[in-house]
Amino acid sequence: MFIPKANRIAVFSYLFKEGVCVVKKDSVSPTHPQIEGCTNLEVMCLMKSLNSKGYIRITFNWMYNYCYLTAEGIDYLRTYLALPESIVPNTHKKAAGRPEGRDRESGDGDRKYSGGEGGGRPAFRSGGDREYRGTRGGFGRGGGGQDE
Repeated sequence: MFIPKANRIAVFSYLFKEGVCVVKKDSVSPTHPQIEGCTNLEVMCLMKSLNSKGYIRITFNWMYNYCYLTAEGIDYLRTYLALPESIVPNTHKKAAGRPEGRDRESGDGDRKYSGGEGGGRPAFRSGGDREYRGTRGGFGRGGGGQDE
């Protein structure tokens, strides 16, 4: 299929910028939702071509193709788009540190059960006081359901 160079560059630059691309398996859709100016069929054909060369890997699930760049694909797109080595896809960037706020490790355990004795756990978990159960068992086999 003939794909105009402007559309090819738009798809490749989007793929390189994000590192992933989602393509719905819909060949009659007039546009791709994330890439301007390209039809969905053009994006599907380009992803299929890149997959056959080993530049991306495709996971298909529920009528969607999830395309992930490989290391060879990053090198290929970097040379095709004439990008420097310092630019990397968003999926390969280091995640920022933990946002400021409370520190999870300095907490006193479970916030849901933070009152009372026994480590803040209800009686049924720790086997503590059994006043809510009673002294007799329940119904069923050996439950002590009859008075003697």
